[in-house]
Amino acid sequence: MNTLPSFTAPTIPDAPRSIAKGSSLADLLNENAIYYLARNIELVHTDFNSTEFIKACLQAPNELALMAKGQFVAKQLHQFLPKHYATSIEILSKTLIDCDETSEEFGLAGFFYLPHSFYIANYGRDAKYNDGVDPFDISMQAQYTLTQRFSAEFCIRPYLIEQQGRTLETLQDWQFDANRHIRRLVSEGTRPKLPWGKRLPAIIKDPSPIIPLLTHLKDDSSLYVRRSVANSLGDIAKDHPDLVFDLLESWVNAANDDVKWLIRHAVRYYAKKQHHRALALRVLAK
Repeated sequence: MNTLPSFTAPTIPDAPRSIAKGSSLADLLNENAIYYLARNIELVHTDFNSTEFIKACLQAPNELALMAKGQFVAKQLHQFLPKHYATSIEILSKTLIDCDETSEEFGLAGFFYLPHSFYIANYGRDAKYNDGVDPFDISMQAQYTLTQRFSAEFCIRPYLIEQQGRTLETLQDWQFDANRHIRRLVSEGTRPKLPWGKRLPAIIKDPSPIIPLLTHLKDDSSLYVRRSVANSLGDIAKDHPDLVFDLLESWVNAANDDVKWLIRHAVRYYAKKQHHRALALRVLAK
């Protein structure tokens, strides 16, 4: 592609439902995606140097995997957007497509926004990128907006690592949000050992701060959220099995079918190992 796409409102390129054999997830941030990203920004920020931004992004080493490529593009966003973080976040937020609250899960197309996620993670925690003003609230709002298009489960993790108390206060409010993507971020963003994501050492050591969130969300109306709760409990159980078994045993007698499914899903790791408490829970939760 030698010229920018001609669309006149922010959009994202099509993406396959799954990666074909011989292809890489990194292809989701291919040359076409970079052109789309440049055009989206150009539409809302006329001073943006699309040509140089594209040239810089296309210097990414071919061997970069998806997450590393997202980081590389995020660095170029920082290079070519205004240096004031709040200004740049406002620009990036204006490039987002309309959200679809009815969708249960994000397809691969959502990874187009991976650089946005890393931009928030890398530059939204330090006042030095925001003219000395604490950017925490701006970053929380940016993640609230982003996660309705592409999960912010990756970018919220550095905030939990560095500012756990403040971040959990925000998530305590979000657990009641009307949008299932926001509620799912509460459980998925706090997963101690999220695949592809940074681990959360403090929560791995002591998961008690997130147990009330998971307890509330176990009854969520969305399977998308309940599955996330089960996966988080499965993570916790690998380090604190008795804590999780005790918790699930306290739920099981009053559980409806949805919560029973969640319980069975949460203990599947230990059930495969024939752990007696996991097996007993799966029987009780049938």
